[in-house]
Order: sequence, then structure tokens, then C-alpha cells
Amino acid sequence: MADILIIDDEPSVCKFLGQTISTQGHAVESALSLKQGLAKAQSGDFAVVFLDVNLPDGNGLDALAAFKQVRSGPEVIIITGAGDPDGAELAIRSGAWTYLQKPPLMADILLQLNRVLQYREEKKQRRHTSILKREGIIGTSPALEACLTRVAQVAGSDVNVLITGETGTGKELFARAIHANSFRSSKKFVVVDCASLPESLTNSMLFGHTKGAFTGAQKDRSGLIREADGGTLFLDELGELSAMHQKEFLRVLQENRFRPIGSNQEVKSDFRLVAATNRDLGAMADAGMFRKDLLYRIQTFNIHLPPLKSRSQDIKDIARHWISLLCEQQHMAPKKFSPDFFDVLMAYDWPGNVRELIHAMENVFTIARNDTTLFPHHLPIRVRACFARQSIAPEHVAENVVENTRETTPEKRSPVLPEPERCTEFPSLREARESAIRAVEKQYLRDLMAHTRGDVQHAIRISGLSQSRLYALLKKYDISR
Repeated sequence: MADILIIDDEPSVCKFLGQTISTQGHAVESALSLKQGLAKAQSGDFAVVFLDVNLPDGNGLDALAAFKQVRSGPEVIIITGAGDPDGAELAIRSGAWTYLQKPPLMADILLQLNRVLQYREEKKQRRHTSILKREGIIGTSPALEACLTRVAQVAGSDVNVLITGETGTGKELFARAIHANSFRSSKKFVVVDCASLPESLTNSMLFGHTKGAFTGAQKDRSGLIREADGGTLFLDELGELSAMHQKEFLRVLQENRFRPIGSNQEVKSDFRLVAATNRDLGAMADAGMFRKDLLYRIQTFNIHLPPLKSRSQDIKDIARHWISLLCEQQHMAPKKFSPDFFDVLMAYDWPGNVRELIHAMENVFTIARNDTTLFPHHLPIRVRACFARQSIAPEHVAENVVENTRETTPEKRSPVLPEPERCTEFPSLREARESAIRAVEKQYLRDLMAHTRGDVQHAIRISGLSQSRLYALLKKYDISR
């Protein structure tokens, strides 16, 4: 027996679905609004959610991600009277199990429900029979568990994997987890940092060379691709690979063969490819900055890592783990934590993600080396400053503004509040550029959907984007049609 949640603003639909599902022995609850439904999902243990699209207080498709993040991780079946092919595609791309139209047939409801429950039961059995090696990956949030499930799914195969996510989310850790749980784990895990490859030596470093092939080549060199033979080749920052080397690497992927510089013989290397990037390779391919044929070959299987702020419940576990690890490395007694230490940690957005949090804990440990208890005072100033700003209630700020305004004449008035300080460190040029691009893309898409009044086909014609690309960008920036 499973717990099932029905969210629809029509009581008759809730009653019909409830009676149909109850005949199979399942427990059914219903909600007439999005807010009520999400509250029930968060407090319950539901295996499946039947979700309407057009609800009084919102769009069900927009809330899909929120339902997928609840503790029980339910599968969501979209059910609506609006026969919309675009909506059906968006539902599947957003993670829905399937998309049914009203009025649904009883046979269709029960067929999809039984398939969902069978899938969940088999997934549960796989989880019990295998223990995933996840060294360094800390946390138990639904978002992280979903990523680890993807690792477990792909580790046993030999397909190419593309890991995406913001800087600092742990892409290399996940690549290593894929390798550690694969049949290639006894062989090498070879890292190629595409962002730091020197242009003049890239071919030599990747493909190797023979003695005397060029000035300075005093002995044979096997190259990183040859070193990965039998193991895993990890291409980090794949988006930084030059156009010329994209072409060369495509051939290596197709043939599993390459020719070292200065050699007349081709060399074979049987490696498994895992690549990672914080850039939007789809957008780069559309702009002619990345080869589409290479992208198609690399992204056989994709794992997208969420930013730390979207899995905030893991912050405490990560902080405890790193402080404990540092104490152990320095042969020191474990440290205690004041309750408000974690309050301050949880209030910060962590734009640098897990990497920034780890560096912050290293900083805390250095400062509090001889202290037995860690307090907010040990945290970096930027973290504490953000907490201080957030702790001031907006209504109090408004009251102060009004009072101060009354006490000053127009000629003497000055800003009551200083300009808000950035709660992050000064960004690199690349981070600033990518942030600007994201801001422009987001605003463009908002204006585009407003101008076309949500008409997808019109938006496609104006923007020049493909339909799938437009949907992906709308989802990326959480923009509703």
C-alpha cells in the first residue's frame, strides 16, 4: 500500500481519482490548492502526486521542482484538461513521470500508478543491495540524494558522462565517485584541466610525443589519454577547450585512437570519459562556440549538481565534517559548536558553493585553533555581515526611515541606509562576465515571453532558438510562460 496525494481544484476530480486509486488498497489524500498540496507533500510520506496544472494559486508545472524536493521524493503525474503539447514537453523536461489529460480513463490512471510504484520498489531494492562509494560527498538532502542516484545508475555502465553545475559544487568529487563505483576503479583516474592547458603544449600533454619530435622533447612521453587506458579520463572545465582541440578530441572519442607527436603509429586507449563544466554548452553550441557533434557524443548521460543554497540542510553536515577532519589531521580534540554558529552559516547564500564553505571552515579552524567551542565570531566577516543584515526586520527599517525623514528638512536629508554591501568576495573577470550573461539572458527571456504573451512558436521565431532550447532556458531561469 502507498500514500497518494491528489491536487486539483475540482472536488469531483479529487473524488473520482480517490475512489479509483482506493480500490487498489492505497491511502489517498487530496488538496484543492497548490499551497495546501505542497504543505501536505512536505509533511507526509507520499509516493505519488497527481498534480493539476491550472490551480487557483499557481501553475502546477512551475511547482514541479518543489514537489520533487520534498523528503519522500514523490513521482509527479501531471493531470490537466488543457491539452497542450508544449506543456506536456515542459512537464517531462521538468521531471514529471507522465502527463495525462482530463477526463482520464480509469485504466490509464491505474496503469501509470502501478508502473510508478513498481519503479520505486525496484529502486528501493537496488539501494538496499548496493552501497555507493561517495568519499568526500557530504549530505542527505533530497537534491543531493537525487544526484547520487544518478551516479549509481551510470557507474556500472561505460557511457560518457557530462557533469554540470556552478563553480564549487563538487563536480570532480562526483566524477571520482563514478570512477570508484565502476568496473574501471582499479585503473587510473586521470584529470585534464582544460582551462589550464597551455596552447602550445596541449597536443603533447594529451597525445604524448616521441623523443626528438620537437625542441625540448628529450624522451618519449605517453600523454594523459594513454595514461587513462583502462581507466577514466576526466575533462574538467570542458567549455574552455579551444575549437581546434575540440575537433581533435572528437576523433579520439570516435576511434579511441590517436597519434603521438612525431610518431608514425597510432596508439589505442580504452578509457571512459567523464567531463565537467560550469558553462552552458548548449548555448555555446548554438552560438558556434562549441562543436555540436562533440556535445552530443559527450552528454550521453548528464548529472546536474544543484548549488549549495538549494540544499541548505547539508550545510551543517559539511561544516561538522570538515571541522572534525581538520581536528583529526592535527591530532586535536573535537571542537564544540554554539547553536548560533549554525544559524549564521545557514543564513548565508554561499555563492561559491561547497568549495567556499570548505575554505570558510579552514579559516574558522585556523582562527579557533586553541578554542574548544566555535562561535559566530570565528566565521568570516562577509558571512556574519550577511546574517546581521538579514536579522534586521524590514518593518523596523521602514519605521526608522519614516522617523528620520520627518526629523530632517528636504535640504538636509541624506540617505538613511548605506548602500548594501555585497556579501561575497570580489569576482574574477570570468565570473563577472558569466554573471552578466546570465542577467542579460534572464531579462531577455522575460521580455520575450511578455512580448509574445507566452506563445512559444512566436517566441521561437523571434529568438531563433529551438523549441527544446527555449524550454531549457525557461526552466534554467525559472521563468513561467
